[in-house]
Amino acid sequence: MTSLRGFLLWLDRPIEQVTSRTISQYIDRLMSRRLKPKTINCHLQRIREFYHYLIQEEGLPIPNPVKSGYSLRTPKPLAKHLRDQQVDLLLETLKAPRDRAIFMLMLRSGLRVSEVANITLGDIDLRGQRLLIRDAKWAKDRLVYISDDATKALIDYLKIRPPSKTDKAFLNQKGPFGGQPLSIRGIQKRMEYYTKKDGA
Repeated sequence: MTSLRGFLLWLDRPIEQVTSRTISQYIDRLMSRRLKPKTINCHLQRIREFYHYLIQEEGLPIPNPVKSGYSLRTPKPLAKHLRDQQVDLLLETLKAPRDRAIFMLMLRSGLRVSEVANITLGDIDLRGQRLLIRDAKWAKDRLVYISDDATKALIDYLKIRPPSKTDKAFLNQKGPFGGQPLSIRGIQKRMEYYTKKDGA
């Protein structure tokens, strides 16, 4: 009840008019109070259950603004088997803005190759320093917050990203597939290239 009371007191509109955007704004509010992601996720779960009750039991004809699996995921620390010296060597090797942005997202935020490949421009919130990862593990969406250095790398890449009809963030830059989305295998090949280059 405490979670719901806080949400309803904060809300500035009828409960029928709450959207996913409203929920994102409320997440920002909770984060400004320095609540931990686990605590924020508990708030979201209670709000989702509240709307589930309104829809299923009270017959309110609205979609649930808190999607199943909608939760925060904080950046993961670097893998323990990577020494600082190894990470520094890898980052020094990453000169291309696109590749640096890709690797920084994987290193700092723990994203899978498939998740990076599927990021669209609309999923990126640079001001909030977060990404919406769609259809992640178990087909659930989640928010991922990105570190300052990963955000900078992403900004540097987006400044030089070539125009494209696709909204996928990461593109092939050369050859017959230039301007088309970079595939999972394409990212894996870049990983293999840099692994050989830095002698890992």
